[in-house]
Amino acid sequence: MIEISHISKRYDNFSLEDISLTIREKEYMVILGPSGAGKTLLLETIAGIHQPDKGEIRLHGKDITGMPPGERHIAVVYQDYMLFPHLTLEQNIGFGLKARKTASSIIEKKINESAEMLGITHLLHRYPLTLSGGEQQRAAIARAIVTEPAVLLLDEPLSAVDEFTTERLHRELKRIHRLTGATTIHITHRFDEAYLLGDRIAVMNNGKIIQVDSPPVIFRKPANLWIAQFVGGKNIFQGHAAIINNVNHVKVGSATIKSSSSLIGEVRLSIRPEDIYISKHTFNEPHLNSLTAVVTGITDRGRFIEAQIDAGIPLITVLSRQSAHKVELSPGKEVIVTFKTDDVHLFTTGHQGALPV
Repeated sequence: MIEISHISKRYDNFSLEDISLTIREKEYMVILGPSGAGKTLLLETIAGIHQPDKGEIRLHGKDITGMPPGERHIAVVYQDYMLFPHLTLEQNIGFGLKARKTASSIIEKKINESAEMLGITHLLHRYPLTLSGGEQQRAAIARAIVTEPAVLLLDEPLSAVDEFTTERLHRELKRIHRLTGATTIHITHRFDEAYLLGDRIAVMNNGKIIQVDSPPVIFRKPANLWIAQFVGGKNIFQGHAAIINNVNHVKVGSATIKSSSSLIGEVRLSIRPEDIYISKHTFNEPHLNSLTAVVTGITDRGRFIEAQIDAGIPLITVLSRQSAHKVELSPGKEVIVTFKTDDVHLFTTGHQGALPV
């Protein structure tokens, strides 16, 4: 569908460096990274706003690298909406169709269809500045999809709306994608948003794509330390892995942890907090780690309880209130922490750059 091959682009003091990425037909691809990673520059290069210094972009097999933006059949929705304040929502949504000299009857039909899809039919007579952020965002999306683009590019589309509206628009974006079938590229710095929306996620930093995979794989099997930290990893350690009796044992501090990974030598190890279980009993099963530990702290997070555990290494786990009550969780209590060998992810060590503050 979209083939980005070895794209490099110098812009001001920043560069995209040798980016290759394939987006499949009707896929919802999320490009995830911190501010300054180069996400918007990449998006605008795909749209044709910038010409790459090197590389090629193909759409349905056709080279569009040098094609003007208006001929690419690609629509862009920016985070600041970019609605015309002097036009009604109806006029804003139909602007692209009118510019193409589409028949008035078809314009009216398509405006009504897209407005109904976005739930803003009752707002068509209103002006943008009289609307909430969520309403303006839906109008901007309606204006983009009314032209039936082959590709929809979304640049941080939910960054300017509140949390409640964001959750509602997540559902809207999933529904719109399902109804229109438009191939979508959505950029964001928020991992929860990427996880909820993306068929796949391309993680980007310092002008480079550093991992592309499904949300669960990015979340549970990050390619390096930087990604592990960026997606909210907490139990991340350095250790030495060796195969003993056909089982990979990782020595971390005073603890030894089994992993199903085949990686050996100096490694990084990560365990998601939600994959660690607290109980009163030891489990002697080959596919499980079962360590005696002491609760060193408890934090009430509202929807869940976070426990800090000393198991020879400092672990953080999360559990429901019911589970915390069942194991009589309290500081100083001795417990057993259990987690599967499959949930112990190993990756290579090495300098990966600092996370942004």
